Amino acid sequence: MKRVFGVKKDKEPPPSIQDSSDRINKRGETVDEKIKKLDAELARYKEQIKNTRPGPAQEAVKSRAMRVLKQKRMYEGQRDMLYNQTFNLDQVAFASEGIKDAQQTVSALKSANKELKGMMKTVKIQDIDNLQDEMMDLMDVSSEIQETLGRSYSVPDDIDEEDLMGELDALEADMAMETESDGVPSYLQPDKEPDLDSELNLPSAPTGHAAPAGRGNNQAEDELGLPAVPRASLRG
Repeated sequence: MKRVFGVKKDKEPPPSIQDSSDRINKRGETVDEKIKKLDAELARYKEQIKNTRPGPAQEAVKSRAMRVLKQKRMYEGQRDMLYNQTFNLDQVAFASEGIKDAQQTVSALKSANKELKGMMKTVKIQDIDNLQDEMMDLMDVSSEIQETLGRSYSVPDDIDEEDLMGELDALEADMAMETESDGVPSYLQPDKEPDLDSELNLPSAPTGHAAPAGRGNNQAEDELGLPAVPRASLRG
């Protein structure tokens, strides 16, 4: 049967946009090379026309130049057509890449949506609200505990803050006056020893050897001005 009907051939895959674009670009490069050769030939004919006298020879050169110019115009038209085809293929490739990107984006969004729905099933808004309320209560209790522990036992509750501020201002004023007068505040100056004699008003110790009134001048006195105690004479 295979000999009679033959074997079915596998269809070749259609060319991709990139393959078509590469093939057209190669054709465009070939056309550009031909146009460059024709430009060089036209430049040579132009020099010949300048150097040739008017006549049959110049007309023959002009006819060859016209033929080359027609070929150049034909190749330029083909090149423009190939450029347009390449531009169209680039637009199609850009649109195709955009659709592929959109498909990948949609697929990623679907996967993320499914995963997010599964995660949302384990999270309840009511549980979050209750947790927030409990945290607020705990923070209030903690603030009360800190305030209670920070109380001062020796400070009464009926202290007037305005009176304290007045005393503080007066103290600052006194300190400023002492600093201006002495240069050093009184609380920073060294303590002075009190004069006990002046505070007790005691009489000063006698310094002379004169005898007090009513006593004889022949009575001996000691170094303090008091009557001397008589000493017994020692006999040998």
